[in-house]
Amino acid sequence: MTRMNKRQESHAAPSPASVRPWHTLAAEAVANALEVTPAAGLSKDEAASRLVRYGPNALPEGKQRGPLQIFLSQFSDVMILVLLAAAAISMALGEFEDALAIAVIVTLNAAIGFFQETRTERAIAALRNMATPSARVCRGGELQSLPSHQIVPGDVVLLEAGNIVPADLRLTDSAHLRIAEAALTGESHPSEKTVQTLEAADSALGDRSTMAYKGTIVTYGRGSGIVVATGLATELGKIATLLAEAKESRTPLQQRLARFGGRLTIVLLAICAIVFGAGLLRGEPLLLMFMTAVSLAVAAIPEALPAMVAISLAIGASRMVKQHALVRRLPAVETLGSITYICSDKTGTLTQNRMQAQAFFAAGSATPSLDTETWQNLFRALALNSDASLGKSGQASGDPTEIALLEAALHHGSDRTALEQAYPRVAEIPFDSERQRMTTLHQAGRDFIAYTKGAPEVVLALCDFQLDATGETPLLSAAWQQQAETMAQAGLRVMAIAMRRLEALPEDLPATECRLTLLGLVGLMDPPRREAHQAVSECQSAGITPVMITGDHPATASAIARQLGIVSDSNGEVVLTGPQLAALSDAELRTQVESVRVYARVDPAQKIRIVQALQANGEYVAMTGDGVNDAPALKAANIGVAMGKGGTDVAREAAHMVLLDDNFATIVHAVREGRRIYDNIRKFIKYILASNSGEIWTLLLAPFLGLPIPLLPIHILWINLVTDGLPGLALTIEPSERDVMRRPPRPPNESIFAHGLWQHVVWVGLLMGAATLLTQAWAYHSGDAHWQSMVFTVLTLAQLGHILAIRSERESLFTIGVFSNRPLIIVLIGTVLLQMTTLYVPALNSIFHTQPLSAGELVACVLISSVVFWGVEVEKWLIRKGKLYRTD
Repeated sequence: MTRMNKRQESHAAPSPASVRPWHTLAAEAVANALEVTPAAGLSKDEAASRLVRYGPNALPEGKQRGPLQIFLSQFSDVMILVLLAAAAISMALGEFEDALAIAVIVTLNAAIGFFQETRTERAIAALRNMATPSARVCRGGELQSLPSHQIVPGDVVLLEAGNIVPADLRLTDSAHLRIAEAALTGESHPSEKTVQTLEAADSALGDRSTMAYKGTIVTYGRGSGIVVATGLATELGKIATLLAEAKESRTPLQQRLARFGGRLTIVLLAICAIVFGAGLLRGEPLLLMFMTAVSLAVAAIPEALPAMVAISLAIGASRMVKQHALVRRLPAVETLGSITYICSDKTGTLTQNRMQAQAFFAAGSATPSLDTETWQNLFRALALNSDASLGKSGQASGDPTEIALLEAALHHGSDRTALEQAYPRVAEIPFDSERQRMTTLHQAGRDFIAYTKGAPEVVLALCDFQLDATGETPLLSAAWQQQAETMAQAGLRVMAIAMRRLEALPEDLPATECRLTLLGLVGLMDPPRREAHQAVSECQSAGITPVMITGDHPATASAIARQLGIVSDSNGEVVLTGPQLAALSDAELRTQVESVRVYARVDPAQKIRIVQALQANGEYVAMTGDGVNDAPALKAANIGVAMGKGGTDVAREAAHMVLLDDNFATIVHAVREGRRIYDNIRKFIKYILASNSGEIWTLLLAPFLGLPIPLLPIHILWINLVTDGLPGLALTIEPSERDVMRRPPRPPNESIFAHGLWQHVVWVGLLMGAATLLTQAWAYHSGDAHWQSMVFTVLTLAQLGHILAIRSERESLFTIGVFSNRPLIIVLIGTVLLQMTTLYVPALNSIFHTQPLSAGELVACVLISSVVFWGVEVEKWLIRKGKLYRTD
């Protein structure tokens, strides 16, 4: 038996299916075979036992590398292997100390690479675990939400529209259940599901109406079923070998940098060959020049650029989880910086998803006064005419509108619990969509009171009187209608409240709904989130256009949009409704989307047209969604954003990012974080390439200036070890720049070398090389025996000064604060101390071929190396003045 077959067998359920397929067995027979009671499910202990027996309900994700493989991969670069071979030859020729030192430095460098890579692997694994879908399972008679990998054969799983089926199920209940099985069968139309037993044992997968298969999508209805197979034993698992062989793809930026690195490697190898030849012409030893050239290649070739991008993206994505944004695909972090439009749902994302009574009108006033009979009657009616309930803990249950009215009553002193003692409910006429009203009847001593609430146009038609400060007076219907319209135009959902006193309870209850006395109007709204207004403002400052898309009324949508600043009264923006959108051609819609900021009465299918119209205009679009029908729009968007709380499995699977708190402000935080990550990747590239070019210019030009080889192989490798690894990693956590959300989005096809990056690399590399060679020429020709130690120190300190200066692309270091990135400062202090040990610890002098510098020599090294720091500070001053790297 093959290893794959063994793994499949380990996930297989007990044996009746080996005689007859599951779809041919009655639901009761399946339950008996799997020893489960459908109403109660498996016990906790039995589920744990089966998880051990059958293994997790997961498909292979490809071969995972262990720690040893990750460590050994650090030595896979050809130039490192050549260097180690050269060190071995050097050792054989008697240069034992030098060879051992080089081997130790290369191993330390590999250890840093191992640390960085394992940290990245852990971050990505953590993100993958957080993105694992969950399923509703009945265990021990209780409904639980479990990660899908914990499901075992025999579990009872509940399904509803939007769920992804977590395992192969034999259905036991189906209420209009339809499942899209295109992933398995290729059938484009969802399959109708039933629970009736099938006879044909060899029926095709698409004809097995009693089964639901792992990975398929519930599109309609609800149902439940018993798990009969998990993991590789599922129908999807049988084709999972293709998934196991799939290689993890690089992000677009990694791919571009890999191509750039490949071309740069050819140039650098040619330069190393020139350095090797020039040294030989000066009479330098062959082995020394060979090891120098190879060491330079190891240090200067930027093979770590794609890996550092992966580290930055993974660490950045982990930080975003703390801000409630779960990135499901790492390339999305790159894309965030290019977003020009954020199309957001209203309810729950921009608003609190919690109705509140925000306006009242009674007795000719909009200000409640509990001293008057009218207001007392109004809030008493709100408390008694309600089917919602408020628990002792404050937890509310019932219709959102009813809850809001009940909370308003309680806030104004009308406690339903106390009122029901005095006014017990004796009858009711429930609300329905045709009547658009609800009436409850209550006993009040020997009499009765009827309270009615509903749509203003309906309730007003049933009223003859109104209650004001002077008592009951004839109803001024037109004035009340105007007041209701004014409140509705403000985006409020308006309810009219009325009452009628009765001497006896009528047999015909609807007969009470006439000759009512109007008490007042209540306006309700799902209010904006507190942080949403600031988030919208931040979007606009960042050159991102926020757009609201909702299925709600145009007036409500417009009111919320005005409150949030998405639209303003002065600009006269229009609200485009779903029917109006449907009447537009694609060309007309492309014109409209540039000015429309609010879409109302839009169905999910129309979202994809909005996305495509914006993209056709060259925009980069983030689109939110939570339903099954939102999935196409989420996939089509440049960044699809699903809701973590209220969203469906299908929406989350289709999305690039999941909002764990369903909050619009979280999208803006994610954009900010995405821009910060991209900025820091640019800074790392700037740092590495400028430092490497400084080393190259130093070694390349020295022979042509009549100078000896300025650095030994161990010097080159040491500089690469202490200045590239940890300082570069600390640079990736640099805080965001002050203007990160005050600049326009980055064009998606913009080169990472734009905005002066390549010019910076060239001139800083030349300056670094010039400062180092000037030090060598001055010290060498003045007869200073410590000239090589000074060159070694100047080049190291120049690179550390450079990383301090490039922490911001525009602001001075003294503006952003030296200690605003404490980990980087700690690493730099440690690096300086390590460099000093190579100079002042006698045991290391012989290993590094260094000599202790005098105070004057050390001060000279610091001053000369600082020219790089001050040069970059001048560059940033010119950028702030608009003199350098100007773009239209």
